[in-house]
Amino acid sequence: MNPIRTLQKLVLPLAAMLVAVAANAQVPQEGKQFLRLTTPQPVETGKKIEVLEFFSYGCPHCGDFEPMLQGWLKTAPADVQFRRVPVMFQDRWVPLAKEYFTLEALGEDARLSPMLFSAIHKDGLPAWQEKAFFDWAQSKGVDRKKVEDMFNSFAIAGKVNRARSQAQAYNVQSVPLIIVDGKYLVSGEQVGSNAAMLPVIDALIVKARAERPKS
Repeated sequence: MNPIRTLQKLVLPLAAMLVAVAANAQVPQEGKQFLRLTTPQPVETGKKIEVLEFFSYGCPHCGDFEPMLQGWLKTAPADVQFRRVPVMFQDRWVPLAKEYFTLEALGEDARLSPMLFSAIHKDGLPAWQEKAFFDWAQSKGVDRKKVEDMFNSFAIAGKVNRARSQAQAYNVQSVPLIIVDGKYLVSGEQVGSNAAMLPVIDALIVKARAERPKS
């Protein structure tokens, strides 16, 4: 009897079983780790898979999630496009939504959003006060007049109204909330923590990619 061959016969099936168990553990379960929307919504990313975050600068949970999200974005697949929509669950969050759209319109959201989260939740910046936000943006090297003009523009007012409609269409009740490709919903409440959302998002991207029609 060849002891090496005998050992291989014992070890290889066990290894295969462990790989299968690990793979199954990584597959999120519908109704537990994520929900499939009854009415999928159209995406705005064309051929790219959309990862959409509903959030608010005023939400401490969103602030906690931000560094994790920024880390994830650095390694996001090339066929994925990330978008954000601010929610307005309270009056103070309305100017914060306008601030996000202002930074986005000026091409500063990627650079300054993490900083604004930190300024609000660590430094106590009352960003819902327009002057405080304008002062802060100016301190970060953004032209104050451009910020003020954009903040008060009809374009930003229109984006705020559309954000309300989008939150309603997705029935957003809490944030941070992630929607993958217009049809899969993931929240920290479902998976137990904000950090646990990220592997579920990755798995749903794979799922959405497989379900898209081949071009």
